[in-house]
Amino acid sequence: MLTACFKERILSGMNCSDYSDYVNSELHRISEAEESYRMEMKYELLKLNAHRSRRIEKTYFPDEETIEGVRSIEKTQTWLILTEPWCGDSAQNIPYICKIASENPMIKVRLLFRDSNPDIMDLFLTNGTRSIPILIAFDEEWNELFRWGSRPFGAKDLVEALKLNGISKKELNEKLHLWYAQNKGKDIINELNESLRKFQHTTIDI
Repeated sequence: MLTACFKERILSGMNCSDYSDYVNSELHRISEAEESYRMEMKYELLKLNAHRSRRIEKTYFPDEETIEGVRSIEKTQTWLILTEPWCGDSAQNIPYICKIASENPMIKVRLLFRDSNPDIMDLFLTNGTRSIPILIAFDEEWNELFRWGSRPFGAKDLVEALKLNGISKKELNEKLHLWYAQNKGKDIINELNESLRKFQHTTIDI
């Protein structure tokens, strides 16, 4: 259950633009630090993730079906995204969520860092784990409308299969991000559209 304190913290979170600015400022700050600190802060991983996100932001434009679905929302919603800048899945998925949400001013996107908000994160576990990114959509009364994360189903299936084969973490990540590059956001867009359709039907039935 969301307490008044939790709601306040969510609403004070970063919007999509703020989050992008934060990642860029972190890259600049770490790039000027000593090499040992850059290694500790996983500078190269953060830089790679920023590149992945920028590529999507520049090339993805929602199609008519997606725009129609998200613009059908007529009452204020809050979309909470729990994430961390070093998370590769976040870099590959958050830009799509932000672009879609930007089509409707009724949607407030707020991003919180998982590791500095463990109490909120623990309300939205995936099979008992703090998997990110996780998107939770709330209505005006803070009822949960739908949840998405932490990967599209196709990516989840791939990772499960690769883990069964016992491959290294490095090779798993390479194959996962190759999947993302080839999928071009198709799965997450379809899954978000499906969530919006279910929400619409539920509203009508009530």
